[in-house]
Amino acid sequence: MRNSIRAATVILASSLLSSMAWGFTMSMSVSKTSAAMGRKTFIGTIATSTAALIQNSPENNVALAATLPPTGVKAPNFELPSSRGRTTTLETLTNTGKWTVLYFYPGAFTSGCTLEARGFQVDGEEYRKFNTQVVGISVDSVEKNAQFCQEEKLDFYMLSDAGGKVSKLYGSALSLPGFGTFSNRQTYLIDPKGSLRWVFTDVESHVARHSTEVLAKIKEVQTEDSEA
Repeated sequence: MRNSIRAATVILASSLLSSMAWGFTMSMSVSKTSAAMGRKTFIGTIATSTAALIQNSPENNVALAATLPPTGVKAPNFELPSSRGRTTTLETLTNTGKWTVLYFYPGAFTSGCTLEARGFQVDGEEYRKFNTQVVGISVDSVEKNAQFCQEEKLDFYMLSDAGGKVSKLYGSALSLPGFGTFSNRQTYLIDPKGSLRWVFTDVESHVARHSTEVLAKIKEVQTEDSEA
């Protein structure tokens, strides 16, 4: 376990370089952006693997279970800036009258997070059939999330949780002293009344089929409600 922690520390150091690289990239000319993006994506992918490393340790699973908000009651409230330049709260989401898939992810442009976002995008029509909206959350900046949504042509938007305050509130934060906080890959299903109905904690090991699993759970929960 000590060796795993040492490895995680080294990898998280790389993630800091990723954040710095993004800030530098934003100030570069368009002609240089693509090349810089390749380097940033590579480093970011390594950082994302840290989430899987820590999440899969037995000690961390116990800690996460202890800090998850309870289901069956109102989800924790929040107020965050979106990739569309607006402020979003829990009330903003519930005022639509829709169910919400609120998913936390470690970092935009990394391989796992890109795959996950594409899965939600591909299944967009199915979510609409179930009166459900998809919203992502990470500690990435508004600018980075906006760029991610634009390049991936996503119909949904992302929220920027600078410092990981909301990630901690939802029991979806990975923190190491000296390296900051990152959003763990977890997904929350919230009904139109704002109640937290389900939490997906084991997402990292099967990102490719995660959207399909979320849709299945939405159908199950909505069927149970209609029969109650």
